[in-house]
Amino acid sequence: MEIGNYTRIHEFILVGFSSLAHLQFFLFMIFLCIFMTSLLAHMFIILLYRFSPNLHTPMYFFLANFSFLEICYISTITPKMLTNLLSQQKTITFYGCAVQMNCYLLLGSAECYMLAAMAYDRYNAICHPLLYNTNMRKIVCIILVIDCWLIGTIVGILQSNLIFSLPFCRSNRINNFYCDIPPLLSLACNNTQFNEIIMLIITFIIIVIPFILTVFSYANIIWTILKHHSAGTRKKAFSTCSSHLIVVSMFYGSSSIMYLRPKSSYGMDEEKYLSLIYTIFAPLANPFIYSLRNNDVINAARKILSEAKIACHHI
Repeated sequence: MEIGNYTRIHEFILVGFSSLAHLQFFLFMIFLCIFMTSLLAHMFIILLYRFSPNLHTPMYFFLANFSFLEICYISTITPKMLTNLLSQQKTITFYGCAVQMNCYLLLGSAECYMLAAMAYDRYNAICHPLLYNTNMRKIVCIILVIDCWLIGTIVGILQSNLIFSLPFCRSNRINNFYCDIPPLLSLACNNTQFNEIIMLIITFIIIVIPFILTVFSYANIIWTILKHHSAGTRKKAFSTCSSHLIVVSMFYGSSSIMYLRPKSSYGMDEEKYLSLIYTIFAPLANPFIYSLRNNDVINAARKILSEAKIACHHI
């Protein structure tokens, strides 16, 4: 099917890790374990929030929503990657690629602002404890979560429409394990300067702004702790804040490098390895950093397990 002088592409080849042919099964097992661990950890957090009344606070409301977002996020990319690792035909249809990109951008953008919302919640809890119940009342938390999804939806629809309205003629080989913007731009026939400008603007809005808000929140938290808390409290708070900032920096940093690179580097092998940080490893680290180390979560899990044992004993 011809469009002008260009042949319409009906499918793409996701090159992925084809250069590591001898490691395909090994990579499959590694990524499958990571995927299942991430999935189970996030599902555990959601169920724990659902069945533990003492966790029905703004902090865990955000964490439960964040876990749901992460489940959707990793399920958008990882299953196809796992399938391709064991398949000779590493293809994805044109519309399948468009749907994957739309979902990935929607969920990734929503996650960027969800991290900022979670940091804002902690900022209010520590820096303005007397106003916390007012500032973070239920309706405010719900609006913040809805806004995250709304921003993500707008970005996903806008960017995927702009990318897939381009004609592709150079090749149908995407040098990555999922459909992302930079490698697809490298395959476009037309001048992509407009798309690159839009990508830079959206990258600033979706990654740079929430990163600044997140860092600002944690900086104020650290400053407040230094002024008003004991040495023991400071040590615990610094440990928590530093671990949060490491995960945040890993997610925001790797994604910003990916989308702020010059066009000459689009489609290079480094992209796929950089993508692993925010698509595979960050979702694995998040539940352990944000939730599973918390005493409230540990105590809630112990309570549910003890109740389950008592119920089983009576049966």
